[in-house]
Parts: sequence; C-alpha cells; structure tokens
Amino acid sequence: MRGIQTKKELRPEQREELLEALKARFEKNMNRHEGLEWTKVRARLEAKPKNSAMDMAATMGIELLTEDQYRELQKLGEFDAKTSSWVKTPADIRQLGGALFGDRRYGRVFGYPH
Repeated sequence: MRGIQTKKELRPEQREELLEALKARFEKNMNRHEGLEWTKVRARLEAKPKNSAMDMAATMGIELLTEDQYRELQKLGEFDAKTSSWVKTPADIRQLGGALFGDRRYGRVFGYPH
C-alpha cells in the first residue's frame, strides 16, 4: 500500500512552462489587475512557501476567498473555466484534513472538497 503523496515537485521545464502560461493569462487580462507588473507577480510566485495555499496567500499579503466570496466573484466574470482555485476552508473541515476549491464548469460554479 502506497502512502499519500503530499508534495509534488515540478521539473524545471514544467515550472517554466507554468510560469509562461500564467504570464500569458496575466497579459491577456490586464483589466483585472491594473497597476501590477508581471515581473513583480513572478517574483512573488517564485518566493512562495512550499507548504499550503494559506501560507502562500499570507506571504503575498492576501487572503483566500471564502466559498461565498468566491461565488460573488464569479458573478463579475467567468473565472476558473479551465482551472480551479483554493478557497478558505472552515476549521472543522481543515481539522479532518480537508480543503475546498472551486471552479466554473458547464456554465455553473462548483465547490469541491479535496
């Protein structure tokens, strides 16, 4: 029986491919982040902690959206049609080892446990 793998390391070429994809999305959607520069965003991404989405958000000086806030955000545009985002998970679910994420599929917004 194999143990649960909790950390996944990207190979250097995968890492660069991901950063280039993020840069393309950033540049395509400049109206969503007026006043930000890609070089600063990339620097923050490269310095993010290796542990949790909560720690990464704290390092960036932001907070994860709650599930309700995520649904409100989705009213402003169609986000996460091909990706998913971590959302702030209630303490009782975190204590059980769970986490929540959301995305938009089939014209609807979904929230999932992980």
